[in-house]
Amino acid sequence: MDRFHHPQSSAAASTVSNSELKRGKKRGSYNCGRCGLPKKGHVCNLNSSTTSTTTAVTAITSTPTTDSTNSARGSTIDPASHSHLRRALSFDEADDLRSGFHSDLDDIDEADPVFGYPDIDPDSSGRLPATCLWEVLRRLPPTGILAAARVCKGWRETTRKIWRAAELLRLRVPSRAQVGFVGSLLQKCSGLVTLSLRLESDLDSMMLACIAFSCPNLEVLEITKSQSSINRITGGELGRFVADKRCLKSFKMEGCSSLGSFSLCSSSLGTLWLSDLCSLSKMAFNCPNLKEISLEFSRQENDSTDLVAMVDGMGRGCPRLQNIHISSFRLSHAVVLALTAAQLRGLRMLSLVLGADITDASVASIASSYPNLELIDLSGSSISDSGIGMICNVFPDSLSRLLLALCPNITSSGIQFATAELPLLELMDCGMTICDPNATDSTSDTDDHKLSKPPPNSKFHLIYQKLIIKHNNLKKLSLWGCSGLDALYLNCPQLDDLNLNSCKNLHPERLLLQCPGLRNVHASDCEELLVGAIRTQLNKAAAPEENLLSCKRLADGSKRIRVPPLVNSLSSDNYTKRRKVGSHQCKILVS
Repeated sequence: MDRFHHPQSSAAASTVSNSELKRGKKRGSYNCGRCGLPKKGHVCNLNSSTTSTTTAVTAITSTPTTDSTNSARGSTIDPASHSHLRRALSFDEADDLRSGFHSDLDDIDEADPVFGYPDIDPDSSGRLPATCLWEVLRRLPPTGILAAARVCKGWRETTRKIWRAAELLRLRVPSRAQVGFVGSLLQKCSGLVTLSLRLESDLDSMMLACIAFSCPNLEVLEITKSQSSINRITGGELGRFVADKRCLKSFKMEGCSSLGSFSLCSSSLGTLWLSDLCSLSKMAFNCPNLKEISLEFSRQENDSTDLVAMVDGMGRGCPRLQNIHISSFRLSHAVVLALTAAQLRGLRMLSLVLGADITDASVASIASSYPNLELIDLSGSSISDSGIGMICNVFPDSLSRLLLALCPNITSSGIQFATAELPLLELMDCGMTICDPNATDSTSDTDDHKLSKPPPNSKFHLIYQKLIIKHNNLKKLSLWGCSGLDALYLNCPQLDDLNLNSCKNLHPERLLLQCPGLRNVHASDCEELLVGAIRTQLNKAAAPEENLLSCKRLADGSKRIRVPPLVNSLSSDNYTKRRKVGSHQCKILVS
């Protein structure tokens, strides 16, 4: 802790004004600094030593964030913490949609400097400029800010102002942390707008009430949990929290298995993500401004949720929905008919996952009711090449993302037809569609073996297939688990991510990759010869081309000579642009 002490010479001490000497001592907090309970008559259960306090604080890792424009921002959150939250509603460039936020530190230099730095006494802050001290401390995690507050009085006052100015906070709450400690930390951030909690302890109504009381201006709340923790929030408690938070715009929560039933009423809520739902007896929605909803049900065969009634109520209570994601084994054609009857005019993204009873008739209903869809995810359904043909006929001018993983009735002909008829397509997922009937599935892309099994009424394609794709806009292509694919020819200049995991029967001599923009190739659980063929083709494509522009014949055309660089300056720019196409390195991920 010695490194935190600022230099304070006797000369500096002698320059303190009389007004500062007469300044009275400020009374400390009436609450315990470790657990947040009142000090009077209180014996803290936590150790009073500095070591134990530092350890308890270190277990909560996060970054409070403010910026020079004093506006709410966010930061990219580790995707591993969103193992249950569906990503299909937010596919964008470079997966920005994993969190829906930007990195606030990247925009500081471009923001207008309208934020007023607090007045900090140079003598009490180690003679550092106010802007320098502020910018250094605001980049520390909460553990660092709590440690800096113990250095001196000036730093303590500055950290208090940093807490009050923080608008984004990410916390990992350990299992031994108490609700009072979390509440005392949240109360420091009076201007908090975005809160992301990673809970390793159980979530109950006390924690939800603590958040509601400590963060009156909260707009974005995201709660994830570890595998060992339990979410005990009931539907009534969730409904009261959403109704009381009149500023809440986005709410995401994992582990909602204890809801039972819920009724949500909010005029400000725009995004709602709930996962691990199970056997809901009643669902009521009254959210007129809700634009995105994601409901993931637990993968249990005894789920008794009435999805038809749920979708009907959703359509009447949320007329402005644009993005819908529902994942459940109980999805059927009747649910699709209820969704089309809702007539959601603004619908742009539709994701109905794991519905084995969704057929080509369901695709026809969707195409006739919502002709402007930009994303369609029917993974795990029973649609065939005929359904793909209907999609191509209706959405050629709008569809950019098509996900048809775990659809065993689809063949390579349907995939080729989709890439030929959808010119705006940028992302396509066809994992586990072209499967080898004699091979046992060993893919690791899903943790539930039930997802790898086709529906009982599906039919296997008994011959190996080849796939030829030529597309000018395709950027991401996933063929994971296509063990029935033995030949692949790709001509996609914009393709930067290719997933060939578990393509075990793909022959190296029947592989052709004409994709100069490739950056990542996933080849886990593939033959070594195939991996070698991929590496050879990528290295050959990245090899430098012969500079033919630097050669020139004499006037009589008798001999080619090497031209100096300065003479050939007219064509050097075009040559440089052509060389940059294959200048980047492509990564082959095999584990």
